[in-house]
Amino acid sequence: MRGSQDKQNVMFSYVSQEDRIPQDHPMRLLREIIDPILEKLSPKFSAIYADAGRPSIPPEYLLRAMVVQILYTIRSERLLMEQLNYNLLFRWFVGLSMDTEVWDHSVFSKNRDRLLEADIATEFLLEVVATAKRLHLLSNEHFTVDGTLIEAWASQKSFQKKDKPGSQKKDDPGNPTVNFHGEERSNATHQSTTDPEARLYRKSRGQEAKLCFMGHVVMDNRHGLVVNSHYTQADGYAERDTSSTMLKKTKGDRKSTITVGADKLYDTADFVKRMKALGITPHVAQNNTNRSSAIDGRTTRHPGYLISQIKRKIVEEIFGWIKTIGLMRKVRHRGLDRGGWMFTFTTAVYNLLRIRNIQMMKA
Repeated sequence: MRGSQDKQNVMFSYVSQEDRIPQDHPMRLLREIIDPILEKLSPKFSAIYADAGRPSIPPEYLLRAMVVQILYTIRSERLLMEQLNYNLLFRWFVGLSMDTEVWDHSVFSKNRDRLLEADIATEFLLEVVATAKRLHLLSNEHFTVDGTLIEAWASQKSFQKKDKPGSQKKDDPGNPTVNFHGEERSNATHQSTTDPEARLYRKSRGQEAKLCFMGHVVMDNRHGLVVNSHYTQADGYAERDTSSTMLKKTKGDRKSTITVGADKLYDTADFVKRMKALGITPHVAQNNTNRSSAIDGRTTRHPGYLISQIKRKIVEEIFGWIKTIGLMRKVRHRGLDRGGWMFTFTTAVYNLLRIRNIQMMKA
């Protein structure tokens, strides 16, 4: 028998929001991992809010909403608020009841900026790494380091001479025609009017030079988890210099020697020397193109070197995920500080996803 359409709106629902989310839904395990981390960060949250005044959006809600935005590749705060308005799964994960009014997107952005100005992303990543350590998911001995270009939120047309900004004749103020033919442009003489901290750079020959920044990570080789991250201006020395700083912090007070895998870009005498001075064995891929490698045969014939070369490729999965899923192919925030905050937070969300998947496989 064909069923009839009941077009009368139901005034009340007798199924709770908790019951609507399946018990085996992957977001449940993710919520179980995140909630203790946010509870530990509660004193940090209290320090950045005034004791009096109008109550703002709870920082726990903000961070959970940002996790949803990254996991589901929601490209703007306006779309995120729209999704929160009718998506019961998202409402449940953030902590909103079915009847709670969703915030205006501009209110959400302004409250989020409070967290951007604080160092909450770094603290959040540290707590995620501590969670992985408690679950015995880290090796603490074998690491990989690498960097990737993050395209800046600035167009090539904004890259203009420093001494004559806006000298181009604008036939269309919104999208002017700009002809750079025959003009030599470099970071020494030009600067973006949209994001002055962005740098024109390309990583290899044959690629297009773009206004960009550079994101760096140190990855633990056991399960491919990020243990440290950094965000810098893009130049030819940023990867090696930043990696040395991050690896020094990663090694800490360990007396034992640790290993670090890396690609051919790190095969320089200076980088290898710095690693050995820190008590780190550099398992760097040999670059034998037109020169001799800084990695000798004593390192390459060790069985651990081959393992590091295999494991180091996992770091590309991290960069691939944060760019295609995590909205970091082109950063939506201007400047080093804000872009770095989002890069660090996105790597922390990647870790959460990895931890959840590992836990689900073990169950």
